[in-house]
Amino acid sequence: MQQSEERATRNGITALETASSAVLRCQEDVQSTSGDLSTAYQGADGGKFQALLAEWDRLVDIIRKNMEQMIDELNNTLRDNQLMQSTATDAIDQQASRAPSVFDALSGTRTSA
Repeated sequence: MQQSEERATRNGITALETASSAVLRCQEDVQSTSGDLSTAYQGADGGKFQALLAEWDRLVDIIRKNMEQMIDELNNTLRDNQLMQSTATDAIDQQASRAPSVFDALSGTRTSA
């Protein structure tokens, strides 16, 4: 993953976290208002309104869960990339440390200590 891709992934995580927090605040506001209205708003229309708010709340829970899953996936992508980078760096370092002895063997000389 290039540095620009990593930055874009981190920006995506931040944007999703910000959006998720905003959705949660809105959900809490609606739940609070719903609680206040439930005592004052009676009758069939009040029941329908409460059912509508309950359905909205259920759907918001799904949206928030999906956002959290996206955040987790992006974090996993970053972690996997960092592990892959570390593994590649280790492999390069290991092969680079063998270079002098390979050169010696191929050239018939002894340049390494």
